[in-house]
Amino acid sequence: MLVVCAIVFVVGLMRGEPPLLMLLTAVSLAVAGIPEALPAVITVLLALGARRMVEFNALVRRLASVETLGSVTWVCSDKTGTLTQNRMRAEVAVHAQGLTWHAGEAAPAASELLRAAALCNDAQPAPGGGWQGDPTETSLAELAAAAGLQHEALDAELPRVGEQPFDSVLKRMTTYHQAADGVVAYTKGAPEAVVPLCEAAWHAEGPRPLDAGEWTRQAEALAAQGLRVLALARRDFARVPDDDTPASEVEGRLQLLGLVGLIDPPRAEAAASVRECLQAGIAVAMITGDHPATARAIALRLGIVSDAHATVLTGAQLAKLDDATLAARARQVRVYARVDPAQKIRIVQALQSQGELVAMTGDGVNDAPALQRADIGVAMGRGGTDVAREASSLVLLDDNFATIAAAVREGRRIYDNIRKFVRYAMTGNSAEIGVIFLAPLVGLPLPLLPIHILWVNLVTDGLPGLALAAEPAEEGVMQRPPRPPTESLFARGLWQHVLLVGLLLTGLCLGVQAWALRSGNMHWQTMVFTVLTLGQMAHVLAIRSEATPLWRLGLRSNLPLLLAVLLTFLLQLATIYLPVLNPVFRTEPLSLGELAICLAAASLVWVAVELEKAWRRRHAPARLQPA
Repeated sequence: MLVVCAIVFVVGLMRGEPPLLMLLTAVSLAVAGIPEALPAVITVLLALGARRMVEFNALVRRLASVETLGSVTWVCSDKTGTLTQNRMRAEVAVHAQGLTWHAGEAAPAASELLRAAALCNDAQPAPGGGWQGDPTETSLAELAAAAGLQHEALDAELPRVGEQPFDSVLKRMTTYHQAADGVVAYTKGAPEAVVPLCEAAWHAEGPRPLDAGEWTRQAEALAAQGLRVLALARRDFARVPDDDTPASEVEGRLQLLGLVGLIDPPRAEAAASVRECLQAGIAVAMITGDHPATARAIALRLGIVSDAHATVLTGAQLAKLDDATLAARARQVRVYARVDPAQKIRIVQALQSQGELVAMTGDGVNDAPALQRADIGVAMGRGGTDVAREASSLVLLDDNFATIAAAVREGRRIYDNIRKFVRYAMTGNSAEIGVIFLAPLVGLPLPLLPIHILWVNLVTDGLPGLALAAEPAEEGVMQRPPRPPTESLFARGLWQHVLLVGLLLTGLCLGVQAWALRSGNMHWQTMVFTVLTLGQMAHVLAIRSEATPLWRLGLRSNLPLLLAVLLTFLLQLATIYLPVLNPVFRTEPLSLGELAICLAAASLVWVAVELEKAWRRRHAPARLQPA
């Protein structure tokens, strides 16, 4: 711009123009040519997008992530509470004594299995009825209560005197309860973590031989139905083991009580949201601590995988892979099971090493490193910890996967609107530069005064540019592949559009000037001023979509923009026809015929852009058709 301004200034002096006029013209041209409104408009676009996201329960913590969402290529999501309802309920209970209960049948008879479910449990009665605590534990408490086991009575009969808290590595917990003849320990956890520790099956009349393989097969069969399976066992002690006693000694030589299968139904909208992401070219991976068969069944139900034998990578398998091998496999895996939070960061890094832009969900303290490492860290607003929320870019106020899909859609809309503003502003600026720069080179007098340049820059880059923030999402915005993270803002024909349409508007202005001068019209400067302003208004209406014609969009689909264009048109007419403004803007009233010529010239910009969009629809079907 400095070079262009210097050339305009020197050429003007060589033509005999007043030095002060040329200095003001050069400075005004610099103001018009540099899109100084761009940072403000982009900030407003991102802020309005963040505000809009709150309406569908997505709280943006980092403004730049609003735009980044539009480029996400992978979403790695927790299962419980995000893809599912996080409302566990018992579906089946298999007792070691050979009894099996299914949901819908009469409440199961109180048994040692259900006593263990009620006592090896941190759920508490809620003040208003029901239970409060972890959904898995509340579902076990509800099952025991339905069988007639009263929480208060059990606590009084067998008070808790110690515990081994749940360990995510060991995948089990143990509580100790004082009985009349000693201490009874109840252990609850994943079948593969509990069954191998059992040496017998519990029976009221005495221990029975245990077929560990058969119980493992039963657990896998239940997991394949999409159930979360827990194994419960017990052991008697003379007293509570010392704190320094190894867990392997305490939680060993158990008697198996049975299995309980719990179901956490998928959210009703989750499958549709997963399908929307897949159509948008976004891969979805599910990460869970559940059994591999449970994870595969839920993923199949949600549409994350389509094969009942799809690969499931477990945490134990993942731990054996080096970074290079994991990176090579990461793109093929859609389900991760028995994964601990620390392994999430390896999954993120593996995908990023392949050039993917990753959104990762998490809720716990241990999830914070993965949330920070991901391109978009997504924390849970209801069940998440403060540490996870602080590390995230986005907080789901409803802990719902569908909100992620909606946020991605909004991110794409915002980025499209940023491109529209850049397309609009840069085209108008290039036309303003072209009119001032080329007129002297083709032998025409200086077409615009500094006040004209500043006015055009003020009214065209102001309200119309901001009103583009209200532009609805493009048709098929979620049926096209993600934008490559390294793609230039000027890619996909934007710079060619800026150059060609800018030259077109420049040519129209100079053509009107040349015609008016040749015909002896004394209003030629006012006409050039009007064509330049109205041409940009025609342009902003045409670029509302990169492919959809204006008559299909409708003028009322973006009322703020329509009002901004009408206001700009009225202000321009005011500078022409209000006598009080004529001396300020050095304008003269135009005749009806002269105004019609200006309107016709400006409308050619709209026609040209619509022809460009028609060409795009014909020659670029891959971008415009669903992925």
